[in-house]
Amino acid sequence: MTLDPGLRALLDQMAMMPVPTPEEDTPAAGRMMYVAMRDAVSGPPPELGVVRDVTVAGAEGPLKARIYDTVDAPARPVFVFFHGGGFVIGDLESHDTLCRMLALDGGFRVIAVDYRLAPEAKFPAAALDCIAATRAIAAAGDVYGIDPARIAVGGDSAGGNLAAVVARDAAKAGDLKIALQVLIYPVTQMQRSGGSRDLFAEGYFLTKARMAWFDAHYTDGVDHLDDRLSPLRFDVPAGLAPAYIVTAGFDPLRDEGKDYADKLTQAGVATKYVNYESQIHGFFNMPAVSSVSRTAIADAAKAAAKALGL
Repeated sequence: MTLDPGLRALLDQMAMMPVPTPEEDTPAAGRMMYVAMRDAVSGPPPELGVVRDVTVAGAEGPLKARIYDTVDAPARPVFVFFHGGGFVIGDLESHDTLCRMLALDGGFRVIAVDYRLAPEAKFPAAALDCIAATRAIAAAGDVYGIDPARIAVGGDSAGGNLAAVVARDAAKAGDLKIALQVLIYPVTQMQRSGGSRDLFAEGYFLTKARMAWFDAHYTDGVDHLDDRLSPLRFDVPAGLAPAYIVTAGFDPLRDEGKDYADKLTQAGVATKYVNYESQIHGFFNMPAVSSVSRTAIADAAKAAAKALGL
């Protein structure tokens, strides 16, 4: 297993840069750095016919959201997207390029949801927002130009966790059909140890210390035995949506993503698992430096398009 040369160069460059340790960092500074890094590693954003800011109902009030599409038409199949960033950083801007690429490659409408972040809004605020937002979008198809019978959900890292939570909620409630859950290097078990969590604890972008920083801000000591934090540790609900699960070979979250794919498969859920061996955590946001990022995004978008009947 060999690390992608472009990502190796990026990591070497990052190792020479003075950055605050998690102990010194603040959520505000982390958010600014995350968006700045996007500009360096994502490359130019593709042009789309539709990029429009809207609001959508969250669990405790309206949330910012953004629509991406190649055409401005009614009853569009929709991919509801939740950004990564450890539940603490990330927003509509940090994942703007990725969402544009998903819409372009998939031929569907993407609606990115700007859920509340920790520590201002701790667990389960993000999970409740994403559940509420998905339901609000489905209930107002005319407003958002979507077909409520053709909905996929997805996200990366923390957003992958949130997409899994939304899919599980829909299955348990039995009143919202999700065509596909696209889980991109998802968090499926909080405070896990061993395996890839230890193998790649340092030097591969997402570190053990940074994960602890995210966890402390988001959960603040709550019991991690909750299926909205650690779905891997819970039974698979009947009727769970099919899954497309992506991991990266040099990612501390690799093993839990694979384990969740195995768990879903064993429970009879149609699941496609893809591991990009040469990649690191976050590579979907790094098409300017990763040799396979663009292909991986296109493959995920095509899987979603197929599930949405395109």
